[in-house]
Amino acid sequence: MSFSDLFDSGFKKRNEDHFASIVRVAMADGAISNEEKAFLDRLARNLGISEGDYQIILKDYQKHPINPPYDYDRRLERLYDLVRMVHIDHIEGEEEIALLKKISVGLGFHAVNVKYIIDKALTLVHNGVDLDTFVDDMKNMNK
Repeated sequence: MSFSDLFDSGFKKRNEDHFASIVRVAMADGAISNEEKAFLDRLARNLGISEGDYQIILKDYQKHPINPPYDYDRRLERLYDLVRMVHIDHIEGEEEIALLKKISVGLGFHAVNVKYIIDKALTLVHNGVDLDTFVDDMKNMNK
């Protein structure tokens, strides 16, 4: 196995774990709505999740633990990716914002602050900031 194979498999596993965590959050109310399904479909495609892996994760989502990144910067990076996808796909309705809030809590952000975190994240992405600016502004949003 080459070094690049190790990197690719690690990257693939991280994306699958990330996707499984989001499915678990989406299933918190016991069902996936049509809007959530559309969001998950786009996310799976963007993360390179195969159709077979997608179906396995949907079927056995409870077997996948939610493993939010331990590092705050990595949580912000995942949030940035998700908010960018929502922004790019123009799917910022009430249900999508509610799902973003659920996912943010699943990523490890505190439920009390999640509304403010999502509002700030959406504003930054609307303004076209890059990842470094996003992370810096999110870290300093209360200053």
